[in-house]
Amino acid sequence: MDNDQKKALLALARNTITKSLLPDTVSVSIDESKLDQYLGAFVTLHIGQSLRGCIGYVLGFQPLYKSIQDLAISAAFKDSRFNPLSVGELNKVDIEISILSEPSKIEDISQIVIGKHGLIIACGSHKGLLLPQVAVEHGWDRAEFFFHACHKAGFNPAYFKKEDLSIQVFEAEIFSESKM
Repeated sequence: MDNDQKKALLALARNTITKSLLPDTVSVSIDESKLDQYLGAFVTLHIGQSLRGCIGYVLGFQPLYKSIQDLAISAAFKDSRFNPLSVGELNKVDIEISILSEPSKIEDISQIVIGKHGLIIACGSHKGLLLPQVAVEHGWDRAEFFFHACHKAGFNPAYFKKEDLSIQVFEAEIFSESKM
């Protein structure tokens, strides 16, 4: 994805959130034909160093520009861990987008490359996902990354049967307003 496409997606995400809070805002126009791939994506919101919302789709099921619009709304207003974003927070929030590769199964956590791989852990009805940047931001090694993904899935990794566990990795192209 080139810089113009990244900037267009970030502008689209910001405009979508802004229009929800301030309906008279003028819509941005983008070249949808360059952003119509079916890819997994996440929209993450930060205020300072603090997470303010993060929602995503592991797999693409609609054009990327539509996913980014949906995910921007969800991250800003529907992430159950946070109150909906307010008008007063709008100018403080930094938008980050992660475009995901197709997940692939691995057999052992020794195959995880910190800073490159995100994790999807599933065991029975429990499932958890952590983006690649999470391990880097927290300074985690493989074992800590795995443990936190299991915790997010809602189970203690010490109590699962290895044959019931599915570990998948994926890569992400990550870009944000603050780093463009």
